[in-house]
Amino acid sequence: MKNPDFSNLKAVFVNCTLKKSPDKSNTAGLMNVARSIMEKEGATVEDIRLIDHDVATGVYPDMTEYGWDKDEWPELFKHIFDADILIIGTPIWLGEKSSIAQKLIERLYAMSGKTNDKGQYLFYGKVGGCIITGNEDGVKHCAMGILYALQHVGYSIPPQADSGWIGEVGPGPSYLDEESDAQNNEFTNRNTTFLAYNMLHLAKILKEQDGYPKYGNSREDWDNGSRWGFQNPEYR
Repeated sequence: MKNPDFSNLKAVFVNCTLKKSPDKSNTAGLMNVARSIMEKEGATVEDIRLIDHDVATGVYPDMTEYGWDKDEWPELFKHIFDADILIIGTPIWLGEKSSIAQKLIERLYAMSGKTNDKGQYLFYGKVGGCIITGNEDGVKHCAMGILYALQHVGYSIPPQADSGWIGEVGPGPSYLDEESDAQNNEFTNRNTTFLAYNMLHLAKILKEQDGYPKYGNSREDWDNGSRWGFQNPEYR
């Protein structure tokens, strides 16, 4: 069987660590496993560490229009939207995704009311997933919230779209610490590999099909009166 060609795909990895560059990020360590796979398969990959950028808090596309002096989000969004695949990476704090991850989700939500050239919501045809690290429970809980948010704004979620690593509960070695032996964890490595390939496969399918057909899901067509198979119960 011929290997798929992923060379026309682009993925952006947004690391939502609380540590500014060049501080070591354990989340980046695990994200690099998926990143390396995608690069080896020919996809273009870009990394963004969100905390390194002056991104305002809010749920509008450009918060300088709402009292903020500076907002790098509009420029960062160009990089995120240019990609076929978005992978959000976050550490776990108190069982939750980081505050930076929540800010990213809020700023993605700020763009979700915009539409593409089919009149669909903007993120239709793009693929999302997440990677999580920590020293306490919460991988599945964090993934649940992140993946829900991504699909809610329009991203498509493939099977096994999350992977993670957690150490023993309580203070202890982190993912990149040699004593954790995390980089040899079979479960994490398998799930991260499946995540990378499933995201590539779905992104390739969607790109080749030019996303989703507009039948039944175009906001523009709905506003213009189309109702497809929907029947208003008041007129039955």
